[in-house]
Amino acid sequence: MTKLILVRRSIVIPPHALLRLVYAALLSALWSPANALEAVRLQLKWTHAFQFAGYYAAQEQGYYREAGLDVSLVEATPGSDPVRAVIDGQAQYGVSTSSLLLLRKAGEPVVVLANIFQHSPLVLIALQERATQNIHNLVDRPVMLEKHADELLAYLKQEGVPPQRLQLVEHSFDTRDLIDGKVAAMSAYVTQEPFDLEQSGLPYQTYTPRSVGIDFYGDNLFTTEDELKRHPERVRAFRAASLRGWQYAMEHPEEIVDLIVRQYPGRHPREFYLFEAQRMVDLLQTDLIEIGYMHPGRWRDIADTYAKLGLLRADFSLAGFLYQPDQESDLSWLYPASALLLLVSAIVAYVLRINRRLSRALSDSKTAHQALQLSETRYRLLADNASDVIWTTDLQCRFTYISPSIRKLRGYTASEAMAQSVEEHLMPGSVTIAQAGLKGIIEAIGAGRPSGTFRAEVEQPCKDGSTVWTEISVSAMSDESGQAIGLLGLSRDISMRRETEELLRQMAQHDPLTHLPNRILFSDRLQQALADARRNQTRLAVMFIDLDNFKPINDSLGHAVGDLLLQEAALRMQACVRQSDTVARIGGDEFVVLLRQIEHAHNARQVGEKIRLALCQPFALAGQVLGISASIGIALYPEHGQEEIALAKQADLAMYRAKALGRNTIQLAEAP
Repeated sequence: MTKLILVRRSIVIPPHALLRLVYAALLSALWSPANALEAVRLQLKWTHAFQFAGYYAAQEQGYYREAGLDVSLVEATPGSDPVRAVIDGQAQYGVSTSSLLLLRKAGEPVVVLANIFQHSPLVLIALQERATQNIHNLVDRPVMLEKHADELLAYLKQEGVPPQRLQLVEHSFDTRDLIDGKVAAMSAYVTQEPFDLEQSGLPYQTYTPRSVGIDFYGDNLFTTEDELKRHPERVRAFRAASLRGWQYAMEHPEEIVDLIVRQYPGRHPREFYLFEAQRMVDLLQTDLIEIGYMHPGRWRDIADTYAKLGLLRADFSLAGFLYQPDQESDLSWLYPASALLLLVSAIVAYVLRINRRLSRALSDSKTAHQALQLSETRYRLLADNASDVIWTTDLQCRFTYISPSIRKLRGYTASEAMAQSVEEHLMPGSVTIAQAGLKGIIEAIGAGRPSGTFRAEVEQPCKDGSTVWTEISVSAMSDESGQAIGLLGLSRDISMRRETEELLRQMAQHDPLTHLPNRILFSDRLQQALADARRNQTRLAVMFIDLDNFKPINDSLGHAVGDLLLQEAALRMQACVRQSDTVARIGGDEFVVLLRQIEHAHNARQVGEKIRLALCQPFALAGQVLGISASIGIALYPEHGQEEIALAKQADLAMYRAKALGRNTIQLAEAP
């Protein structure tokens, strides 16, 4: 009985589809092989690379031939306009960015057939010049932007860097211009140009529009309204064969890389194409989304972004711009074949009678299928745009799901991460924190309180050996009856936030010129050292140091030379003390030193003498040899004071006594 039902389902075919199948079979028998293949051209948007792997695969695997097509793949060259080649009829199909929307607005009859890249690979790349640089460092500097890079313009505008603030130069498509410093940044594909930079060993920064929520489609397959109107079946066949090729290419990347190397030798090394293929995995997201999938809602968002730039009307219509592969085709070519039509009609009538018997059984299934499709679309949108990692565990804290975005965060695939324990997801210093939080939620669930949450900052290991700081948020996950069935977690990259916080702490606690601790940090360390000394009944020393003859040098040679002198003096003093000790600058040419633990007063004198001799040595700065000395005052705990203020006062008095005695000397504080 089961087999009978399966056979019946297999012939539930829409009448118009059956017409096409039967006529295609009948007419193909009348056509000669010489007339079977239609010649068409696909205009690529750049030179041959893995970026177009799906089209090579469709050609090599015979998918285009099976579709009745003889496809020529035409590469682009610097300075050419691949989109214009399609519009002008030099090619029937092309590959371009989401700027096709702007061409549509300008009256060009372009139609998007499929989105190959779910995320655009277009970024700005700059060499890493300093740790704190950002997109604003490009202002008033030369930048190369390629054609149709509108998403980068939108990104710059949103970041407060309008194009007129850049020195825009013609794009050479040569990373040597960036490496050699001819430009500060260049538009690039994250799948390609970084290879050259990594080969050179130079650190670089990538600025992506996705960081501010501008998430365009990339490498869109498109055609023209004329091609769609005149050859609807050819469009359908070309699209289907191309997407089939893309599926094969992403499942067999090394095979396609070898094909590219064989067909286009000398363009790039094999490692380049492998690098490109690996970078494309996250952009196509074939593990989540069917290749070619495009959502009108995302195109609406792209149009809204252009509207904010003043490039489109806010109500710009997408009608006719997005190809609908399931739309009815023009069957007017069938009308002359009236005899065949009668035959096919009889066959269709027979099939319809069988279909009626199944219609009632299928109605419920269709409704469920439509609901499933809607749910799947929503899930795709969520997963496609998620930057955080979503994960779930059972009540024993064993992972039951990890979103594919784990690869962006830590380098592991979802399956690799699923095989790890919770402890393996964390660095040793973070394990205890996470265990305590998860245990608290599990205990709350056991006590009938499954509403608690846990949030913490933890350090996680990455596949390449580095680590990343994340903020994790965990709560109980319940079923429809309210019964707790596991934990739901979210991990968010907070590396940038921590770097900013660390920079602010550094600025608040350190002298910006010498990078030594400032008065605030020195005071904090002295109070901690005093607490340790009281508890352990040990001694410590505080030194006040004033540079002799610094002011005449600073006044006569200028602040620039004076700053260099202070920086060099700071380095010399640091070299004279232990790592546990502290050298700080408290203002002008005044420095203080904390010796956390000493045995006798002469130990402090020895360190002071070492500093005095180091500062007496000549300084070769700015083409000149300069000489200074130092007056040093020393106060000891507990002899000269029990608290910070008392010790500082005694050390300061001792330093002034050293100056009064002729400078370049050391004085120990007097007992109070």
